[in-house]
Amino acid sequence: MPRFICRQCGARFPDGDTPPDACPICCDERQYVRWGGQEWLTQGELASGHSVVCSEDHGVLGLRIAPAFAIDQRALLVEADEGNLLWDCIGLVTPEAVEAIRARGPVIGIAISHPHYYTAMAEWAAALDVPVYLHADDRQWVTEPDPAIRFWDGETLKLGPTLTLLRCGGHFAGATVLHHAKGEGALYCGDVLQVAQDRRYVSVLYSYPNMIPVNAATIRRIAAVLEPFSFARIFGAFEGRVIAGDAKAALARSFRRYLAAIA
Repeated sequence: MPRFICRQCGARFPDGDTPPDACPICCDERQYVRWGGQEWLTQGELASGHSVVCSEDHGVLGLRIAPAFAIDQRALLVEADEGNLLWDCIGLVTPEAVEAIRARGPVIGIAISHPHYYTAMAEWAAALDVPVYLHADDRQWVTEPDPAIRFWDGETLKLGPTLTLLRCGGHFAGATVLHHAKGEGALYCGDVLQVAQDRRYVSVLYSYPNMIPVNAATIRRIAAVLEPFSFARIFGAFEGRVIAGDAKAALARSFRRYLAAIA
């Protein structure tokens, strides 16, 4: 039986003779159904017309699907002393991409910022033989359940001496960022914090495509969650979206601007 994947958001579903009636990720107000209606393709169809491109961005290995597919986010390989972590996920697994990851050293897990990027996480977990860490507050959005998934509760999860998952909320209840404490520190945020085009600011929205903001209390909560952590760089969900220096000051500047705009 084929495994169906949503063409609009990349959500993947268990094997079935026919696709689901609808994609719950796209039917949610944070996303949207394609203007022409719900559309599906099989995993084989995706693989036949696409590949995974691996490239470095500020010294970090990124993986994305080419030509662009669904939301067009990238996965990032965070190389840490305790073992490497695949941050976020894409909808296609290839032997070449797996080899590129394994060539960088042992992988200890996959962690995903929020449900829009769950996609083919089960296949990636099997290919790398690692668990997937998701915040339990977003359990309801898992479209392809799998034994590799490890739900975690609370505000933080230490994955090792330098890797910490932080629940920020905002975009989703369990929206998560990753702090890497090596050197000057780095924050990996998917689009829980969206790195702006000028790469000097970030923003936070409940929905990016439908332009629904979060409120002031949410911004203040996220600021409080991140305040104890040091980081010089912020890596966003999309290629080139990196704040390459003085990122903590950029975050504070961004939050001040956001609060002034919604006051």
